[in-house]
Amino acid sequence: MAYLIRAMLLVTFMLPALVESAVRHYNFTVLLTNMTKLCATKSIVTINGKFPGPTLYAREDDNVIVRVTNHVQYNITIHWHGVRQLRTGWYDGPAYITQCPIQPGKNYVYNFTLTGQRGTLLWHAHISWLRATVHGAIVILPKRGVPYPFPKPDKEKIIVFGEWWKADVEAVIKQATNMGLAPNVSDAHTINGHPGPVTNCSSQGFTLHVESGKTYLLRIVNAAVNDELFFKIAGHNLTIVEVDASYTKPFKTDTIFIGPGQTTTALLTADKESGKYLISISPFMDTTVAVNNVTAVAFLRYKGTVAFSPTTLTSIPAINATAVTNIFNDNLRSLNSKQNPAKVPLIVDHSLLVSMAIGVNPCATCLNGTHVVAGMNNISFVMPTTALLQAHYYNISGVFTDDFPAKPPITFNYTGNYTGNLQTMNGTRLYRLAYNSTVQVVLQGTTIIAPENHPTHLHGFNFFAVGKGLGNFDPNKDPEKFNLVDPVERNTISVPTGGWTAIRFRADNPGVWFLHCHLEVHTTWGLKMAFIVDNGKGPNESLIPPPADLPKC
Repeated sequence: MAYLIRAMLLVTFMLPALVESAVRHYNFTVLLTNMTKLCATKSIVTINGKFPGPTLYAREDDNVIVRVTNHVQYNITIHWHGVRQLRTGWYDGPAYITQCPIQPGKNYVYNFTLTGQRGTLLWHAHISWLRATVHGAIVILPKRGVPYPFPKPDKEKIIVFGEWWKADVEAVIKQATNMGLAPNVSDAHTINGHPGPVTNCSSQGFTLHVESGKTYLLRIVNAAVNDELFFKIAGHNLTIVEVDASYTKPFKTDTIFIGPGQTTTALLTADKESGKYLISISPFMDTTVAVNNVTAVAFLRYKGTVAFSPTTLTSIPAINATAVTNIFNDNLRSLNSKQNPAKVPLIVDHSLLVSMAIGVNPCATCLNGTHVVAGMNNISFVMPTTALLQAHYYNISGVFTDDFPAKPPITFNYTGNYTGNLQTMNGTRLYRLAYNSTVQVVLQGTTIIAPENHPTHLHGFNFFAVGKGLGNFDPNKDPEKFNLVDPVERNTISVPTGGWTAIRFRADNPGVWFLHCHLEVHTTWGLKMAFIVDNGKGPNESLIPPPADLPKC
């Protein structure tokens, strides 16, 4: 009898480990909510009345079901940024790419599985500029019984960066589009929704509470709209262990560099006895482009610290501290262990060179008779009125063409003194890939109008950043220096100002997948394209049929 009881207890305690996956249900209600920031109140679009929105928690291989109900006057979609969406492109979320938007008063159920992924990601609106306030973190825990490949932390904390405009964000971009000019920059940066004390407004900031001797896993998300950011905690180093839900070789740093759409997970050891320490986020911009240059601050406070203790301060990196960004990025390497191998494609079936540039096109109704545009390989992407994935699935003609060029139509000195034509072509042109083919994309920055760093996001895939450099990519010499052993694995990567970045991935996910600059202003101007990945053999290599509740345009 005692043996039987012990056996039953053993089975009971083992049950969680036997459960390989679960179904996680969430309800996201899109609401207008009054929020007070910078000592002024305005109405913003939120999920469930929160800014940032709720954190989505799940485990690797879990099925996630999110019902999104739209109660605002705007169309809405939600993108699960970095989620692979294997064969489930209908739930990826970019408006008019994989779905028509959810109209006012309507709802849509997103249903996807977190196959082979664990770590920190984010979700955000993917239509117009609504992601300014509609965003939140995704936490994917390892399978039960599977440890982290680093020392287990005592606690985990989520830190989400954002931007805040005093004006209505949709009005800001609408005015800029009508005038043909760049939109106004934001008025503040936020840390977990708080800008902290700023000039003429002594609002309370976010406080990270810690206990001496404990280790914290910080899940850091940059949900900003247009700004790449530096992150520092006074008097403390951070150990980087993961980016974009991919484990990295651990390394220590006192400064994190993180672009919009990127996530960074770091270990923080609370190695002081007590005290209050400044947390700062500040912008990076190493060219002559307007940016919100306001530093947001928060505070790390040790348990037992007496009230009104002085704050230990830290130095802020210069806004153009390119060297700091390079040091951080160059230290990022895939873990490449037996449990977490780096499967870098060594042979390339498709090799693309994609120039990224700002341009100027005629506009009869705009302020100066022109409007600012952007393009990849001199093509400003035109958003269709029928979702591309539907057009692909149902063979609807006239929505797109599959002739996106594999290289710029005219070869020139991309990072030299450009004096040529500033106009771009317009089109909805995609690039077609066979299932399981291997792809190399060299993202080439240019100096047309102004060189700029471009954080670039690929939907539907992780990729390996195998190389980067300044100036023009040299197809004969530069590949000799590629890291094909342990390059960092990401879904969003910075293209350096006046330089290039090379990425590789395997096209093992059928569907239509967006590639775009994650600076929302550049996406608005047309700095985007998409890949079509055809079905492979059989149902396991094919896109699932569209759901019955797929929104209609």
